[in-house]
Amino acid sequence: MKSASRTNLVVIGAGPGGYVAAIRASQLGMKVTMVEKDRPGGLCLNWGCIPSKALLKSAEMYEELKKGAAFGITAEKIGFDLSAIVDRSRGISERIVSGVEYLFKKYSVQSIKGVARLVSPKKVEVATAQETLSLSADLIVIATGTRPRDLPGMARDGERIISSKEALVLKTLPKRLVVIGAGAIGMEFAYFYSCLGSEVTILEALPRALPIEDDEVSDIVAKSFKRRGLQIDTDARVASVARKKEEVEIQYEASGAKKILKVDIALVAVGVTANTDGLGLETLGIKTHKNGIAVDEHLQTSVPGVYAIGDVIGPPWLAHVASAEGVHAVEHIAGLNPRVINCKPEVASVGLNERKAKEMGVEYTIGRFQFRASGRALAAGDTDGMVKLLFEKKYGGLIGAHIVGGEATEMIHELALAINLEATAEEIGKTVHAHPTYGESVMEAALDAIGERIHGA
Repeated sequence: MKSASRTNLVVIGAGPGGYVAAIRASQLGMKVTMVEKDRPGGLCLNWGCIPSKALLKSAEMYEELKKGAAFGITAEKIGFDLSAIVDRSRGISERIVSGVEYLFKKYSVQSIKGVARLVSPKKVEVATAQETLSLSADLIVIATGTRPRDLPGMARDGERIISSKEALVLKTLPKRLVVIGAGAIGMEFAYFYSCLGSEVTILEALPRALPIEDDEVSDIVAKSFKRRGLQIDTDARVASVARKKEEVEIQYEASGAKKILKVDIALVAVGVTANTDGLGLETLGIKTHKNGIAVDEHLQTSVPGVYAIGDVIGPPWLAHVASAEGVHAVEHIAGLNPRVINCKPEVASVGLNERKAKEMGVEYTIGRFQFRASGRALAAGDTDGMVKLLFEKKYGGLIGAHIVGGEATEMIHELALAINLEATAEEIGKTVHAHPTYGESVMEAALDAIGERIHGA
């Protein structure tokens, strides 16, 4: 086994949660290693949100063209090329994924292709195609996402009984399609294939399509689908989905009657399950629940120093939620929540202190301003203390702020905002602060970091 260099943070999974967490951590000065078994972007960019929206746009355009006469627009021989539609979708996905790979290079995120397993709260083993690596890290973020769920009697074969992944790349239009599951994924694919001419039947186990949406919203969509010619059976209990040579037979019960449906393709879209197999959660004693990994309000698992974000922690299974969680987890790791102590002198801080920055190997510059040089502090007779700011050396953003002295607990919020905005010493220092105030000490400390401080010794 080969040992890799030590890193501040290992992120497992490069989906919308993981890659955003990795980039944000790098912006905050951390040395980050990303482990992903496939291409960056996760399910969303490779096999979900992005490519599916490209397909839907093609379907919408085809449908609008067919309606052109109603708007006084005529066109002859309106048709489509499903293979070209799919190729366009894959091309867009490739562009987005390549963009993520570029961001890894831009922000110096080390990327390793392989399968990760937790060995301890500070060690991860990665099986690559060539070797097994041992990564040592101060902190770990799990962002392994989900995969399509299989239910008894609905085993997928990837050809006739498929998941959303295969539905994205069909090159031959199915004449008859059944979609099992009327959630967001199922309804989107039902719409797409019906627009192109497939005979689509939707089977939903719950009383209505789009079951988590408002009842009125669900009813409107269901009625619209039915006007388009789609069949929707709710309260449908599927007993079996079986391939019979070149077709699929579905046996189910709906409205008190047993039914048999024969189609060319069956799309199983009955939800997702967390990708936790083989991660080594049991080795560390990380707690889980029925939908994934259990975390606290800051996305930390039951093991300190190990965080989990995105779909792997359960619903809502949404890319933008995963990204927000990635940022929150990393900023919590970096201490970006202001901390205040209301003794005298007051103490307030946000972000990294020098000790933590050194432990993490973050290179930084410092700006200081003593309150004894502040006219406002002198007038108040409260001159003990200072403002101390830490700026990450490579990109220049503020990564830590520490104030001791008068009004410290009121002044810290400007600096919390500055960290979130990745403000530089020049940006803070060149922002005009009112005089005489305690706050102008922040301006002077920022100017000190770039050698342009006016006041103080």
